[in-house]
Amino acid sequence: QAQLVESGGGLVQPGGSLRLSCVVSGIIFEIYHMGWYRQAPGKQRELVARITEGDTNYADSVKGRFTISRNNAEDTVYLQMNSLKPEDTAVYYCNAQNQYGLALGDYWGQGTQVTVSS
Repeated sequence: QAQLVESGGGLVQPGGSLRLSCVVSGIIFEIYHMGWYRQAPGKQRELVARITEGDTNYADSVKGRFTISRNNAEDTVYLQMNSLKPEDTAVYYCNAQNQYGLALGDYWGQGTQVTVSS
């Protein structure tokens, strides 16, 4: 059974940085596209960043500030968040999607809270 466990969230001042981690178990990590999503109060969940075998893509709102990376040897995906803004406040979720189709696997973590406030 797939398990995704996020960590690294917390309270940070505007302009600060955080690094989120998501450790994955129970699946063959290498064949999964990994993503970070976020959901702010009263808003829909949105894609923040995604990493496939050879490509990354980002929401326009985080380009140049956030970096997604993965370590296949450690079954872990990271989200480095710099120059944080109050509007980045949200619960951040890790997602794993089987590269051969969602029906073969689409898994979510429980989320980690990120609060950007002075």
